[in-house]
Amino acid sequence: MELGRVNQLKVKRIVEQGAYLEDNMGEAVLLPLQDVPDGLQLGDTLSVFVYLDSDDFAVATLKKPRIQLGEFAQLRVADTNQVGAFLDWGLPKQLFLPFAEQPQRVEVGQQVMVCLYIDNTGRLAASARLERHLSPDPASYRAGDPVNLLIWRRTELGYLVIINHQHPGMLHQQDLFKPVRPGLSMPGYIKQQRDDDGKIDVMLDKPGYGRVEPLAEQVLDYLKVRGGQCPLNDKSSPDEIKAIFGVSKKAFKMAVGNLLKQGVIVADEQGIHLK
Repeated sequence: MELGRVNQLKVKRIVEQGAYLEDNMGEAVLLPLQDVPDGLQLGDTLSVFVYLDSDDFAVATLKKPRIQLGEFAQLRVADTNQVGAFLDWGLPKQLFLPFAEQPQRVEVGQQVMVCLYIDNTGRLAASARLERHLSPDPASYRAGDPVNLLIWRRTELGYLVIINHQHPGMLHQQDLFKPVRPGLSMPGYIKQQRDDDGKIDVMLDKPGYGRVEPLAEQVLDYLKVRGGQCPLNDKSSPDEIKAIFGVSKKAFKMAVGNLLKQGVIVADEQGIHLK
């Protein structure tokens, strides 16, 4: 049974206070009565999140928090006091963010990027010192690998991201063809991992021809709903292409070239048209 994570547990006993759930090792945890679903039977398996209540007893809940152990997420500051801040993470008991884990003091209502960890007292807590909680192990990605990206913060080069809740990466400005913001979680792809320093660049679209087929379908759908006409062609500006399709001019030209080879469209000075 993992504290701070979703566990698959079996119903062992149903009591007045709720239901006791067990893992394969016989460790039990209480699912309080208010969380017990109607019709629950002995032997049923439930997907529950395990955390500590206000008395530091392990309890289970069917509610899914916005962050799990070892993960990163942007959460809202719900309250502060003399020892730290408390974050809204989707559970009745708010998540504690100690002063020692705040690079800058946070305020109520502020959105703050944190990692969920277990402190030296065995309790779940949040840390805004993210670098401490990134994986110390060297990354091993290949160009084109699909990954999960969490947008971390804006830089002069673009956006710093967290890859698969483990490694830092960079989403460069030239690879931005859709709006992003800190705290947004989204799919992405590895662009390259440098041999000299191990730094990782990412992108939002499939690299190379992996992006062509879905983009070509997008162009065809656009033509079909607009009478077979699109005002874009090779001479269109990158901004015009980005405004309609949200992609680079290079990607657009590759997709159009593919459709031209298939013979389903024609191109002229007015744009592209269904054949």
